[in-house]
Formats: sequence, structure tokens, C-alpha cells
Amino acid sequence: MKAETESEVQQYLQQKQADYHWIKQVLDKRISTIAAVTEAILQRQHSFFNEEHHPLQPMTFMDVAKEIDVHESTISRTVNNKYLETSFGIYELRSFFTQGVPENNISNKTVQELIKVIIAEEDTKKPLSDQKITDLLKKSDIVISRRTVAKYRTQLHIGSAQQRKRF
Repeated sequence: MKAETESEVQQYLQQKQADYHWIKQVLDKRISTIAAVTEAILQRQHSFFNEEHHPLQPMTFMDVAKEIDVHESTISRTVNNKYLETSFGIYELRSFFTQGVPENNISNKTVQELIKVIIAEEDTKKPLSDQKITDLLKKSDIVISRRTVAKYRTQLHIGSAQQRKRF
């Protein structure tokens, strides 16, 4: 570049060099953001990676955004179509972000998994009502309403007690 004497060619080369530096800087920033978000996930979802049943803790884009000092839309874009491989499976980064059940500090996905287990173990001749499922969860110190159980059950594509009844 320095050997080139023609000013138009020299300007063109300088512009391309500036473009290169800008792209490199943007890619470096992207890599550091992905690393920071992944590190925050690993720290906040410690129990998911270390416990047998892989429970998720409540965590939102806003929580991580505040922690690494970026906008929550940056977190959303960062985790979109990105995956984390573990010894027990591959998970989309977005799947680690869940709303919680406020009184319990437990994620709604964990509660949904518990509801699935409870229903899978029920007597199909006498399936549990949503209220009975609520009561069973309450015994495990998970306090949610009957309507929340019904909502989660519907999201899981599980029928009502009447629909689950087998003769």
C-alpha cells in the first residue's frame, strides 16, 4: 500500500483497510458479547449444569442485560439461533431464559416438568384434578394457583382430568 503512488488507488486501499478494521472490531465485540452472555448463563443456571434433574432458575433477558451492561434486545439477538453443547445434550441458549414462579424462585419450566411427572404417575382410572395437582405441588413448597396448573397443563398439551380418564 505504501509503495502505491497513485492517489486514487491509495485512497481506495485506505478505505478498504478502514473497512477491514471496522469489521474486525464488530466481530470482536460480537464474540465478547456471546462469551459474556454464556458466562452469565453458566453462573445463574449453575444447578442446571450440576444437578441430576437439571432444574432451571428464573432468568430473564433483563437480568443478564443489567449484569453485562447491555440492552436486553442485545441479549435476545445474541442468544438467537445459538446453542450450547453439554455432556447431557445440546441446548438453545434462549431456553435458559425463563420466567419464574415469584413466590418460589423456581422457573415455570421446572414447574411444568413437575406437573408432567405428577400426571404421568397418576392413576388413569382416577386422574388428578388441577386442584389436586396444586395441592401436591404445595406439599413440595411450590405455591401456584389452580388456574396456573390448568394453563401449564394446556401449554404441555395435556388434557383435563376428564379427558385423561381411562376405564
